[in-house]
Amino acid sequence: MKTSIKYIVAIFAMALTFVSCSNDDETTVNELDGITKFKEITNDTHTIELYSHMGSLEQGYNEISLRIKENETNNYIKNAEVSWSPLMHMTMMTHSCPYSALEKVTENGTLYEGYIMFQMAQNDTEYWDLKIDYTINGVDYTATDVIDVPASAKRKVNTFTGSDGVKYLVAYIEPHHPKVAVNDMKVGVWKMQNMMMFPVVDGCTVKIDPRMPSMGNHTSPNNVHATQATTGGLYDGKLSLTMTGYWKINLQLANGEGTVLKGEEITETVTASSIFFEIEF
Repeated sequence: MKTSIKYIVAIFAMALTFVSCSNDDETTVNELDGITKFKEITNDTHTIELYSHMGSLEQGYNEISLRIKENETNNYIKNAEVSWSPLMHMTMMTHSCPYSALEKVTENGTLYEGYIMFQMAQNDTEYWDLKIDYTINGVDYTATDVIDVPASAKRKVNTFTGSDGVKYLVAYIEPHHPKVAVNDMKVGVWKMQNMMMFPVVDGCTVKIDPRMPSMGNHTSPNNVHATQATTGGLYDGKLSLTMTGYWKINLQLANGEGTVLKGEEITETVTASSIFFEIEF
């Protein structure tokens, strides 16, 4: 009988251990999986850590995550209300760029995320800084620092005035890693309302015509022009790439009535549009 009781107790203990380990595995989440820290912005109270998939920023569309660490305890804050404002300091003026609100990634986590689309790269005399404003338990804080925004290797941003007199910004977003296939494509479209406000443009169509200039300027089948799924959102389409190499993705921006605001259709005599993206893989 004693042996049976000991056996039952042992089995029960093993079961508790297994359940405990399983629960631990289920609740352990690595918030930083797939992103790398590239910058810290500090003030007297907190350190704000900035993360991206590339571990850096570049001219164009950037997905950025951040979390706030309390300097005294090294604990990360879970209940902050956070906003940001990027600013380009030019020799004769300052201006902002398109950017989203910051949102909490998970309810009980410490990570906040959003995007910033830098239409210009830094240079020797002009630079970007990023101001972070946040509130914790009713107390307001702020921190600002210069951020590095080098030029992108390929063209990812088009800034132009449309035939309607509006200044537009069209940026390449995805695919991050193009492949020989029909790729999901994502594009952003904004307009310059003033030097500090760049709202999303709704209801347009971004027409795409990918070409390989080094291969007779051939195109590809099964492309789908990029359109919005939801008001205020980004634009989704399909990008067909039939081989590796350098591709120029010729663009036309059309409004809701179908009127082309900028860009040219590719023909035998027109080999490239005035607005385009570049990729090489």
